[in-house]
Amino acid sequence: MPQGGWLPLLLAAVIYTLLLTWKRGRAVLARRIQEEAPALETFLAGLGSQPIARVPGTAIFMSGTASKAPPALRHNLEHNKVLHEQVVFVTVKTEPVPYVDAAARLAVEAFGGGIHRAKLHYGFMEEPNIPQVLAAASGTALPRMDPHDTTYFLGRETIISSSRPGMAAWRERLFALMARNATTATAFFGIPPDRVVELGEQIKL
Repeated sequence: MPQGGWLPLLLAAVIYTLLLTWKRGRAVLARRIQEEAPALETFLAGLGSQPIARVPGTAIFMSGTASKAPPALRHNLEHNKVLHEQVVFVTVKTEPVPYVDAAARLAVEAFGGGIHRAKLHYGFMEEPNIPQVLAAASGTALPRMDPHDTTYFLGRETIISSSRPGMAAWRERLFALMARNATTATAFFGIPPDRVVELGEQIKL
């Protein structure tokens, strides 16, 4: 150990701490978002009582939980007060298998009024490409969508360390640093950057 055996042990401890912090932080972050988000069906039902303008085009809202209303949707309605003629809520689920058969890739549910929910399934060895899957389903499982008139709405979370139970303060700060340097959802899901609108919110861990 004094002659250098401590170095690989130190590196292993650092890597293990980073991985464990990322996994725990993502779980806590998802729980915080779900606590504040209403159920999607309940949220959509409440829209019928509000005079919301519908604008041409298609809006794709990325959602980590299919049963909850995406924060980006709530912020878009709050600030822009409009809803696109076609709305698709997209949730990507990574299955515990290397590859998912193409026939089981996409499941679509219609809510009416041009609103749909799409669940995409990928294996852990696959690279998601959401525009490709949605384009293949355009005009069949989903309404016909013009790629040049489609906007992807993504949420961008600013993580703030707090005294709420969940993680130690130093791990919250470490997770916030890792999240700022992580691969963006735009790159990870293969979304064209020029078709993306990001709506931010602050979340206290």
